[in-house]
Amino acid sequence: MLPLTPVPQALLFDFDGVLVDSERLHCVTMSRALLARFPHLPPLTWPDYTSTLMGFDDRDAFSTLLDLHHIPATPTLLQTLIDAKAALFAAEAAADHVPALPGAADCVRAFAEANTPLALCSGALRSDIDPILSSLDLTTAFRVLVTAEDVPRSKPDPSTYLLGLDRLRASANLPLPASQCWAIEDTPDGIASARSAGLNVLALTTQLPPAALLSAGATLTAPDLRALHPLP
Repeated sequence: MLPLTPVPQALLFDFDGVLVDSERLHCVTMSRALLARFPHLPPLTWPDYTSTLMGFDDRDAFSTLLDLHHIPATPTLLQTLIDAKAALFAAEAAADHVPALPGAADCVRAFAEANTPLALCSGALRSDIDPILSSLDLTTAFRVLVTAEDVPRSKPDPSTYLLGLDRLRASANLPLPASQCWAIEDTPDGIASARSAGLNVLALTTQLPPAALLSAGATLTAPDLRALHPLP
């Protein structure tokens, strides 16, 4: 069993790379959306995605890519790219091409059944998340969902986790001090967001090695969620 000290009064989960193995699919669909509009550009590689874009929401990721290629990131163009990528991602999700990570669904269900307040705090679009939660039978497990549409600034800004914690407090009618709650993350930007919100952070090594996550501010690391259980 993975010991979390302090014992979490609430858990706030990231989505991509924490609950589901979807980061590579985000990379592929982002590249396909960009190349459909600008076929002369080079494909987005996995190393470039992990070093530059992982942890960003789609708006910030496409803005960064357009800036790198000296293309004006107008609001209309950004929305066109976001919509195109969302459609590509949704098609892959509908075809069950977004598998759960080991132990993730069981972990969420166990804490939900133990009445631990749970939030999902992601930079992904709600349309990316909902069908996958449904396929994993986790639709009702989270009291709160915060997605890219809910905040003006995504991770590493703390807004996602601050809003998630505020909504959990209202939902559970509990004070839930941030210092007694944990975020589950997998990227330096996500860790920075959670730490800036005052949360402890369990970082999963699904994308990066422990040293990189600890140096980014993680409290603890683990390979996946199989060892994380509520106290009896």
